[in-house]
Amino acid sequence: MSKGRGVTVWLASLVPFAVDPLIPAIEVDPNSVTPGAIGFVVTFAIAAAVVGLIFDMVRRVRRVRYRSEINEKLDAEANPPVGD
Repeated sequence: MSKGRGVTVWLASLVPFAVDPLIPAIEVDPNSVTPGAIGFVVTFAIAAAVVGLIFDMVRRVRRVRYRSEINEKLDAEANPPVGD
């Protein structure tokens, strides 16, 4: 056996078998397999949660921005610029 053939056999032994000869292959039409109602419900729930989180984040960012603007106005009124 040549060195190249030995390496090839060794590498082939590292790769697991793609098809187990003891388990028969299942013939399934890939066009007829769908996630069904459970998949739809899970996807809808995830989408609804994401939309809810986006609305909550926008509300919180807006609140922080308005508080910052109010604090800047109060600081400007409390400390008027010198020289006017």
